[in-house]
Amino acid sequence: MVKKKSHEERHDEAMPEKEKSDNQINTESDASGQPASEGEPEAVVMSHAEEELLGKLTEMQDRYLRLSAEFDNYRKRTLREKIELSVAGGESVIKKLLPIIDDFDRAMSSMRTSDDCNAVKAGLELIYSKIIDFLKQNGVREIEVLNEEFNGDLHEAVTTVQVDDKKMKGRIVDVTQKGYTLNDRVIRFPKVIVGE
Repeated sequence: MVKKKSHEERHDEAMPEKEKSDNQINTESDASGQPASEGEPEAVVMSHAEEELLGKLTEMQDRYLRLSAEFDNYRKRTLREKIELSVAGGESVIKKLLPIIDDFDRAMSSMRTSDDCNAVKAGLELIYSKIIDFLKQNGVREIEVLNEEFNGDLHEAVTTVQVDDKKMKGRIVDVTQKGYTLNDRVIRFPKVIVGE
């Protein structure tokens, strides 16, 4: 039995293949009630994701700026504190040194009026011992080098001299300028004369 084909079926058979596929897509999209374009729902999702990322980016930029400003303030504060500490430390040292300066003033006055050289000498020795004590209290120590083996890393050789004693060859026979340490760190190397 041969069935009669409906008008739509006959129309579909006559239609080229490309038009058929386009019609099917349109029919499918129309049946679901959604627009034919599939890109729009993704665009909406992307915009939400973009908004979220933009929010995170803005938050991170804000945190970065705050952290940068906080670090800059920290740097300025520590620099200011370092300067204040240095000034306060210097002030403390100067205050401790003032009584010794007063002793020097008295010694200078007595040198002008006194005929007793022994009294002036005793006064200068007292002042010298006060200066040495002051330096020790502040962590300064003299480097003892006389008769020690010369070491180019620790001593500065000014010159060499001939020595009769063979034991003194390569050793320090005289010190032209004393060396000092501050809290076990060399602040001035001793200048020495080495025997050869």
